Amino acid sequence: MSTDHELRLEDYLGRLYGYAMSLSQNHDDSKDLVQECALKALGARNIPTQHSAYRAWLFRILRNAFIDKCRRRKVAETWVTDGTHLSSDNMEYFRGDERLINALSVKFELAKLPTAQREIIGLIDAAGLSYEEAAELLNVPIGTVMSRISRARHALVTAINGSNVQGLPVKRRT
Repeated sequence: MSTDHELRLEDYLGRLYGYAMSLSQNHDDSKDLVQECALKALGARNIPTQHSAYRAWLFRILRNAFIDKCRRRKVAETWVTDGTHLSSDNMEYFRGDERLINALSVKFELAKLPTAQREIIGLIDAAGLSYEEAAELLNVPIGTVMSRISRARHALVTAINGSNVQGLPVKRRT
């Protein structure tokens, strides 16, 4: 029988995995990070009750696990990727579908970004944290988060500009 805490944690596993992928860029390492996060969370004595605090707490556990793993591997800024997360076996595939090409192009360019930029995109755009939640998690002012996400998004857009990814038309409000 699952406890309330286990059920709450289960709701976040997918988002935690997405964030772990933005950090490690490796399926196996991401799975390990999520598992380590889940084990630490399930073994914790003091569990936040408020929804946003609980979510931020989980992401902080995962981030700390990533930092610890980097330290153990003696890697200061980057995590070496094996590229398996970009294989077509791991992606939805429709013959001739441009969505696959676009997704691969974006993932390739995202993988090239520095860890700090992948992390902020992972927190806000992939995991759906608010700027406030990301600021609390990273222990920086909200303005820092806003400038980091802006620079990271700009770097990603600049990187994919030369690729075959077509932007969506912008609807202007009148």
